[in-house]
Amino acid sequence: MTEESMALVELAEKHAGDDFLRELGQYTLQRLMELESEQRVGAGRHERSDRRTNQRNGYRDRSLETRIGRLDLKIPKLRSGSYFPSFLDPRKSSEQALVAVVQEAYVKGISTRKVDDLVQAMGMSGISKSQVSRLCKDIDGRVTRFLERPLHGQWPYVWLDATYLKSREDGHVVNRALVIAVGVNSEGRREVLGTACGPAETEAFWLDFLRSLAGRGLSGVRLVVSDAHEGLKVAAAKVLQATWQRCRVHFMRNALGHVPRRQHQMVAAVIRTGFVQESQPDAQRQWRETADKLRQRFPRLGELMDDAEEDVLAFMAFPKEHWSQIASTNPLERVNKEIKRRSRVVGIFPNDAAIIRLVGALLVEQTEEWHITRRYMSQESLTKVLASDSNLMIEEGEQAA
Repeated sequence: MTEESMALVELAEKHAGDDFLRELGQYTLQRLMELESEQRVGAGRHERSDRRTNQRNGYRDRSLETRIGRLDLKIPKLRSGSYFPSFLDPRKSSEQALVAVVQEAYVKGISTRKVDDLVQAMGMSGISKSQVSRLCKDIDGRVTRFLERPLHGQWPYVWLDATYLKSREDGHVVNRALVIAVGVNSEGRREVLGTACGPAETEAFWLDFLRSLAGRGLSGVRLVVSDAHEGLKVAAAKVLQATWQRCRVHFMRNALGHVPRRQHQMVAAVIRTGFVQESQPDAQRQWRETADKLRQRFPRLGELMDDAEEDVLAFMAFPKEHWSQIASTNPLERVNKEIKRRSRVVGIFPNDAAIIRLVGALLVEQTEEWHITRRYMSQESLTKVLASDSNLMIEEGEQAA
């Protein structure tokens, strides 16, 4: 909020009732958003201008709790990219979570140079355990509500991935596996479905995680996209019973591990010829030809391609307009990068709860950001996926009869 608008609200507060104040505050913030969005677009509403770089695309409802009451706002949406009001600060929760993790490490006596430097920089040397407890309780409540929310509707595509963070356990520094699930619902919206932290990516760990998602309502999954971790594959087949897509980016890394470095560029270009075909049958033919050519010089690479063909090309059985999004776990890359960036600030987490606190706050904000941007996939294209699923169920029912 600008200084002028704050002064206006404070002045009106002295001379008017609560209803007037809420209306005034709501009007002021709404006008501020309109001005900010006009700057992003390069022109006003319905204005013809050579400076225009974007188009408006309706509004998204958002409530804001203030000292003058609840304000019902309409956040402008853009055709390309996203807009978030400056006064709402989309990173507030994650910043609080980061402070909470650092404070918790400090009061528990986990003295590393990084934590000590952060405590001094933030002026937190006088904090108490009760202060840390109150802050952690508030953040944990918001994160828990998000991670335990019901998952309504159908989720045709689900991406699964894991990363490793360092935590303390019984006085030792250990690696902890952090798994994340992201899905696209039938409306084309992306959401973080959930996250969990454990000692390793075992089949049992993945089973517990996926069953927890199913227990919250995850259904209608047609394709699961992940790397080739065996425990994950088995767990996904048992719980989600969907087609599995092996991330082609991870596959390429595995493939190039069988080739001298000086020939990486050439081999990668040859393998990619299978991905640019117009249909799955054409891609399969190209894949086999490429495997036969490469196996003459790289026998182990040829075997890898034989074994991976069905899984790496599984995405081509789905609508072509989705291929670039479902062929790999790239939709999770930005999330993982942000997690790594924030975790480097902490270095070593005091416990698993601190990991979920910081990561959970980031995931809440990421999902909110996805909600105010344009759909990840069109509803029209997703009806093809859901319709094909319905037709398959009808055929199976007729065969059973």
